[in-house]
Parts: sequence; C-alpha cells; structure tokens
Amino acid sequence: MIQEFRHTTKKPFETTITDLKDALMLAKFGTLCQINMHEKFKDKGIDFDGKITILEICNPFEAFAAINIHPQAIYFLPCKFIVKEQDGVGVIEMVKPSSLMNLLEEPRLIELAIKVETALINAALTV
Repeated sequence: MIQEFRHTTKKPFETTITDLKDALMLAKFGTLCQINMHEKFKDKGIDFDGKITILEICNPFEAFAAINIHPQAIYFLPCKFIVKEQDGVGVIEMVKPSSLMNLLEEPRLIELAIKVETALINAALTV
C-alpha cells in the first residue's frame, strides 16, 4: 500500500517551491530537476486550471547506499516532491520512500528509506 505525506503551507505557490528547495539543500538534498507540469500542459494546448510542479531530489550518498543494498532500488530514485497550488497556497506532497522500498522486501533498505523520508519530511515541515 502506498503511503503519502502531505503538508499545506501558508505560503504562495512560488514561495513554497523556493523555500522547499532551500530547506532540502540544508538537509543535504539537491534538486536535480524541476518540472512545471501546468506549463507543459499549456504548451501542448491542454486546458488545465491550476499549478503543479514536480521536484526530483537526491542525496547521492543515500542513493548510492540504497543501490548497494539492493540494485533494484534505482527504480525508485530520485525522490520526488509534488507542489500544488490550492486555495492560493502551496501544498507539498510525496510518496513516502519507505512505502516504495518496502516493495523490495529488504529490511536494511526499508531502514535507510525511513531515515531519508524523515529528513525529507522534516525539511518540508519547515516550509
């Protein structure tokens, strides 16, 4: 069963993204990629009313540890945060890494994933 994290901020959408990226950097996670889905939809002529951004994030040391424990962990990397605009503020969402890594049924990997998700959630809660 997929478990999710959700945090509603009191900040505007754009500020939520900037502040989340800063908080993640302090937690030693870099942003590899930012995909503004609402802009992609618009570019393709899709009428979408809202804002959604995907942040792909990674701590290379933790990612390396994960694939050394179980090579198939790479399927679940990098971690992703979704930032949505709802009622004028940013909403941060994520599938919990432990939920994904649990599919591989390797206790050491699940333990590592819990460590990573705790750091990610703590960073997101500061936004």
